[in-house]
Amino acid sequence: MTTPVTPGRRRLLAGSAVLALALTAACSNSSGSGGSGSSAAALTGDCAKYQAYAGHSGTKVTMYASILSPESDSLEKSWSEFSSCTGIKIVYEGSNDFESQLPVRVSGGNAPDFAIIPQPGLLAQMVKTGKVVKPPQQTVDNESKWSPVWKTYGSVNGTFYAAPMSANMKSLVWYSPKAFKAAGYEVPKTWADLMALSDRMAKAGAAKPWCGGIGSGTATGWPATDWLEEVVLGSYGGDVYDQWVGHKVKFGDEKITTAMKTVADWMQNPAWVNGGFGDVKSIATTTFQDAGTPILSGKCAMLQQASFYRAQWPKGTNIGPDGDIFAFHLPAVNPQVSNPVEGGGEFLAAFADRPEVQAVQNYLSSSEWASSRVKVSQGWVSANQGVDKSLYTDPIDKLSAEALTDPAATFRFDGSDLMPAAVGSGAEWKALTAWFAEGQAIPKVAADIDAAWPQ
Repeated sequence: MTTPVTPGRRRLLAGSAVLALALTAACSNSSGSGGSGSSAAALTGDCAKYQAYAGHSGTKVTMYASILSPESDSLEKSWSEFSSCTGIKIVYEGSNDFESQLPVRVSGGNAPDFAIIPQPGLLAQMVKTGKVVKPPQQTVDNESKWSPVWKTYGSVNGTFYAAPMSANMKSLVWYSPKAFKAAGYEVPKTWADLMALSDRMAKAGAAKPWCGGIGSGTATGWPATDWLEEVVLGSYGGDVYDQWVGHKVKFGDEKITTAMKTVADWMQNPAWVNGGFGDVKSIATTTFQDAGTPILSGKCAMLQQASFYRAQWPKGTNIGPDGDIFAFHLPAVNPQVSNPVEGGGEFLAAFADRPEVQAVQNYLSSSEWASSRVKVSQGWVSANQGVDKSLYTDPIDKLSAEALTDPAATFRFDGSDLMPAAVGSGAEWKALTAWFAEGQAIPKVAADIDAAWPQ
């Protein structure tokens, strides 16, 4: 899955609260009952830039997502000035059970004003309920800052519903440059080199080559879908990947079962995993947030995980090419596949069209908001072309932004996120979890997923 779902919640830092109070004092706002920015009282000082969104002071909108602390801290901080200046309170709730609970809330008449949806397949499911509201014209106009393919991901049957919020680079391997240097290891450039390095590490015995975790509440299993997607894309390229996502190539097809065997040789090799936690089965019970921690203690060497994992490293971790932690691009399984890059993203869908909801929707689809999020975040990248790339100061963010915008890359969106929700965020998560937890045979795993595909 694209974005990840994380346990635990953390309140905003006290400094953010102080900033909000200061901004409230510095800015003025109307308490209008839903007029446009042009008819609202003038905002002054630092708040003047939010004039287009003014006129809704004293209102509240609700936001529901799978993004939890610490990643959600920067999310809430990114709109704190907007909220203080306009007087629109954004009440955010993150849940580890988002994918299962959103349909329940919507069908039960308790939909949030907004949902940040990381799966286009889940977006399509929500649109079928008739509860998703089409965005206002300004949000539609803001899409000129995104490449057409991203607007496609936020559309269902050709109709645009949900503006992209973020993009993330999936095809990364996290490691310790300091540990590599001390052991005389070099960053591998090919899949064969990566496998040879893994074997070398295992024989050295100091640390298991790989650690991993696919635990994520009701979304348990999604990291395993990424591993399979990386191998399918890196083995066969974009065309086969697209056919697989559309179920023209089934999970039971020889190409996909061969890819699953490649994943098993890699992440189910008992000599290679699961450093710091246990055996292969422990991958199913280890949360994805905890999965990389043994790298810092020298118990494992590498973790395949997306750019947003940047937010999971403890505060004070030196992240960089010569630091405690850094990442390299996962090589293609087949060297004939040019620079495979898997990415994910999040999309803002609205279930209400009150004026204050539309004001927030317009702001969160703008380059200005994307830039504000970049400024307060690490491990967060936007595909919004209106963002000045010089704002990316974190080395992982720079690496990710370059990969996601590389015209020579074989880029594809997260496959399970594009599949129908019953498959990509349902049967596949469950079957791949059973594959790791119970050692189910590949043909059985593939058959279970294919059987869940909507007719």
